[in-house]
Amino acid sequence: MAVKAKKANANTTRLIGSRSLLLPGLIVVAVLLVLCLLWSITLGAADIDANTVFEALFHYDNTEFNHLIIQTVRLPRVLAGAMVGAALAVAGAIMQGLTRNPLADSGILGINAGAAFAVVLSVWLLGNPSLSVYAIAALGGAAVAAVIVYGLGSIGRGGATPLRLTLAGVILTAFVSALTTTILIQDQETLDQIRFWTAGALAGRDMPLVLQTAPILLVGMIGSLMISRQITTISLGEDVAKGLGQNTLYVKIIAALMVVLLAGGAVSLAGPIGFVGLIVPHMARFVAGVDYRWIIPYSALMGAVLVTVADVAARIVLRPQELPVGIMMAIIGAPFFIYLARWKVRR
Repeated sequence: MAVKAKKANANTTRLIGSRSLLLPGLIVVAVLLVLCLLWSITLGAADIDANTVFEALFHYDNTEFNHLIIQTVRLPRVLAGAMVGAALAVAGAIMQGLTRNPLADSGILGINAGAAFAVVLSVWLLGNPSLSVYAIAALGGAAVAAVIVYGLGSIGRGGATPLRLTLAGVILTAFVSALTTTILIQDQETLDQIRFWTAGALAGRDMPLVLQTAPILLVGMIGSLMISRQITTISLGEDVAKGLGQNTLYVKIIAALMVVLLAGGAVSLAGPIGFVGLIVPHMARFVAGVDYRWIIPYSALMGAVLVTVADVAARIVLRPQELPVGIMMAIIGAPFFIYLARWKVRR
């Protein structure tokens, strides 16, 4: 136990140089996020200068067309992107810490696919459900998917190993995605309603949807921070955590609930966007070391930055048309996934 703790402290020192730099580093990332959000607001079918953006944000005039566009179209979009990025990144960080699996991510482990299937199923059955139904369906689908993946990954001697969880997630994702595609092929009306959403999209997000999802993600974030110390201990080894008197089952249950809230809420807001929870926690650990009291806030801010930048890239790469941000994240994330699968897991 002492050896593992020493190794963790050594890694932390090597990666960040000094713990005194963690807070300034977090502030730098926060400032970068604000700049990225403002940059994103200026871009669109017609670019808007920064002065107009500031006027629309702080001196709103509903008679000004650009002010109206910023407040009703662009601001909800960038807020949705930041919220989704933060939520998925923190969910991925928690999953990687609990399972000690470098490939753990709500997309790879099937949670996003489960949430998306539940939303598609609700639209198919109910026609045009309210925004609250989207959120409830996504949370329920995420929870069921998490239970199934953990159950499948726990079968056999040795319990839920990283490789078994990954394989279970891949299998569930393939199965659930096939069911989702079947529904969309069978029902043209359902396909027309959520075709863009299923690829992971921020276009068309409005402020009521953002405000409805915000409390769900906020609870998930606060809960994640509250158990961050316990996640740090578990990430060093379950034997270490139990030796320190930690109730690991209780921590795992609370952490799983937080992952469901974060991933399910994110999917209900923007559809299934993959690779955010895979990439960002590794970036956060590179900066903050092994302490999840710092990894979680770093992951939240870095995830928000990553999705915001990916959304900007998705808008300008085929301008005046745009790609769904989920496709852009797949382009960014696939090489990173291959690297992890080849090197990290092999070790």
